[in-house]
Amino acid sequence: MELYFTKLQGNGNDFILIDEFECVVIPDEMKAEFATIYCDRRYGIGGDGVLYLSKSDSADLRMRLFQPDGSEAEMCGNGIRCFAKYAIDMAYMNKAGTVETPAGVIGVDSEYRKDSFFAKVTMPDAKFSRKDIPATGEGDYLEEIGGFDVYAVNTGVPHSVIFVDDIDSVGIEETAPPIRRHQSFPQGANVNFVTVTSDDSIRIRTFERGIEGETLSCGTGATASAAVAHKLGKVGDTVNVDTPGGPLVIHLDDTITMEGSATTVFFGQIPL
Repeated sequence: MELYFTKLQGNGNDFILIDEFECVVIPDEMKAEFATIYCDRRYGIGGDGVLYLSKSDSADLRMRLFQPDGSEAEMCGNGIRCFAKYAIDMAYMNKAGTVETPAGVIGVDSEYRKDSFFAKVTMPDAKFSRKDIPATGEGDYLEEIGGFDVYAVNTGVPHSVIFVDDIDSVGIEETAPPIRRHQSFPQGANVNFVTVTSDDSIRIRTFERGIEGETLSCGTGATASAAVAHKLGKVGDTVNVDTPGGPLVIHLDDTITMEGSATTVFFGQIPL
């Protein structure tokens, strides 16, 4: 007996996808352990998380994401683009579809440009508060931690956003963990260091909870960083976000959308 999987990546944020459209492949009580074992880059397949695809009662499909530490994430911007690519390639979903996540139902509009897959994702509204409720004032989402001005925003998952002159000079593996676990973030938070490079562009580096390290890209982090920069008047309504893994475009209109690519890396099977 063999277990089939697909490896995909969006801006270097890479995922193992398990197709459960027809039936449960990994029992719920084993999903977290499976992610911990197979996300390992030396002894497993390697990945920033495991995506599970299944049918949904409230949307076209349902997505769950388990991270290398076994935790389940509410949403993932790069992950949902990878999820959409697989779903469209398998004819489970049309180019414009909806995906149920723990953060709510997410709209995805996708297309192929020559041989490259791109998707525009309608992101959850940005909530500028550590308690995931609308902030009543700047003090509700701004706090000094470790000598940094740390802004709190939730774009499907909780994020902290820190503006610095040069993100390349930040020792992120040492600096981020105390912020990620700070008591002002009850559920913990991803940590984004941001440099504004023009009135429509920013560069970011992200330390992700659940992975407990820096990733090449974070879609919800790019959205969070753009949203805070926009709220502070540092950028306009359309923000080009440069991540180590590649570019994303965030549109901050009545709804927030994120545009980026996704790529199928390989198909594989695990002997059981």
